[in-house]
Amino acid sequence: MFKMFCFCIAVFLAGSVCTTAGASDVLEGIWDPAKYISLDEIKPGMEAYCLTEYGVAGIEKFGMEVVDVVRNLNPSSGPGSRDAILVKGTDERFIHTGPVAGCSGSPVYIDGRLAGALAFTWTYTKDALYGATPIAEMLAVGRGGDSRKRTEQGALVFDYTVPIDFAEIDRQFRNSFLKASHGLRGTNYLPNPLITSGLPAEVCEQLSETVEPFGFVVVAGAASTGADVAAGNTTQLMPGSYIAVPFVSGDISMSTSGTVTEVIGDKIYAFGHFLLGYGQIDLPLATAKVHTVVPSISSSFKLASVLEIVGAITTDEAAGVVGRIGLEAKTIPLTIRVDRFNDTEKRLYNCRLVNNRMLSPFYLRMAVTGAASQLGDLPSEHMIEYKVDIGIREAESVAFKNVSSGMDLNEVVMECYSSIGLLMNNPYQEVDIESIDIDIRIIPRSIISHIWSVDLSDSKVKAGRSIDITAVLESTLAGRKQYQWTLEIPEDLPPGKYQLTVGGYRDYEQFLIKAAPHRFIAQSLPSLIEALNNSLQIDRDKLYCLLALPPGGVIIETAELPDLPATKALLMQDTKRTLRVRPYSHWLERNLQTESIVIDKKVLQITVEK
Repeated sequence: MFKMFCFCIAVFLAGSVCTTAGASDVLEGIWDPAKYISLDEIKPGMEAYCLTEYGVAGIEKFGMEVVDVVRNLNPSSGPGSRDAILVKGTDERFIHTGPVAGCSGSPVYIDGRLAGALAFTWTYTKDALYGATPIAEMLAVGRGGDSRKRTEQGALVFDYTVPIDFAEIDRQFRNSFLKASHGLRGTNYLPNPLITSGLPAEVCEQLSETVEPFGFVVVAGAASTGADVAAGNTTQLMPGSYIAVPFVSGDISMSTSGTVTEVIGDKIYAFGHFLLGYGQIDLPLATAKVHTVVPSISSSFKLASVLEIVGAITTDEAAGVVGRIGLEAKTIPLTIRVDRFNDTEKRLYNCRLVNNRMLSPFYLRMAVTGAASQLGDLPSEHMIEYKVDIGIREAESVAFKNVSSGMDLNEVVMECYSSIGLLMNNPYQEVDIESIDIDIRIIPRSIISHIWSVDLSDSKVKAGRSIDITAVLESTLAGRKQYQWTLEIPEDLPPGKYQLTVGGYRDYEQFLIKAAPHRFIAQSLPSLIEALNNSLQIDRDKLYCLLALPPGGVIIETAELPDLPATKALLMQDTKRTLRVRPYSHWLERNLQTESIVIDKKVLQITVEK
């Protein structure tokens, strides 16, 4: 299981495990010299073979020849630097296809004993030349041999001390993935074939653009329908068997895949290199069926389908992954309902989403995009009504509904996966997400409008009186519509000039973030959930009217004391206090349902007289 592009020796730079010579302590009780061959016994020119699946014939033997043993591929990494066995395929099929994405983990045997697993190659190599991870390094996975597990990549780091900004979160997500890739070896990350089903071609192209920089080869396959399982076409895992790690399963499926190297009891060793490099991990393990190998000048790959989940991947280190048959990895139930204007029926997608801080948000994003795009791209004039419910064990759910127009799926998808990312990567406490339920309705009509005019009954008013406001909104299809409302001026409002803002949700949101930032900042898991709900529940299809008033009272951390007398408020704002204290902003607010999304604002000034 590997990709040709830029994989080569760099895969060995990801971490370090013990070499064969230093493996005695780590592998005590597991190393069998009659079953495994050490690097010291391997010489150039020795005959070898590997076991792997190339099609419906199942596991087959492919002839190879030892080129050499290369030790200490990364001298700068210090003790425990990686070693490799260089082997060249002599089988005509290997020569024809060249290195194949999906062969990583294929066990290599020399002198009838297991030597290691195919793990890397060189970009555009003309020969079927591979590097194999020594079996001693693979058997050390999970036994303390990998001193440089990349667990720091298992979480994304966000700034929870500032108001939630979904566009900024999206940018940080992308940067985090790039850092994960380039920080590892300067090029690709996650060098695995990605079997997909239930995704339209356009979404697969988007997926390819996103994941290819990390080493993925996106391959259209098929999820298990139960027919193969019912017919007895399941796989008993053994060296050379093809396996998959489902990130999304069910009506939409996305699974990475590769080959089993060794099976000891209920434990399997696979891939010959890291999957994510997280150390301890909990991912589903499934059997898979190879239909054929598709030769390609750039990168040949195995065309395969996922069969059934049989266990869980529990350890992920530089030299490979370890899983156990019979274990059940935690996954998140994901339900997506789509009602499209050009579909004869409403679609229901029942899926299971991987439970992982970094993977869950990413694959939720692709699943939602795939479900909503099954019948093609959205027309240029469109609106989306959506409702999302994220269930959290022993906590309030994150639930919101809203409308979007002219933004394709960007706002829907960004709010869904950013919420999951913030929840799963929060620094306060672990979050157990129980379910994700999403409803999407797509209509071929734009509801974007502009403010044509805003008029006041009088720009001067006495305290305790009211003013009438008339706003005219204009849209391309609906023309102009007029809205009227009354704003009452408080009796105790001091004389002076005041700013009145009439606008859409974006300006309203920015006003709230400036006036009451604590409502959008997390200091604990409950406050994170509250901040998400506060941000996500701002209706886009309303017209907002805001009259800024003089500040009064204080905010202590998140506690609002708007009526605190000025003398006490001054004392509370003493710089020597450890709690964060800020003035409380006051304003008058009115909103009207418009069934359109206002994208601009008008600012007027009123004078309050004595």
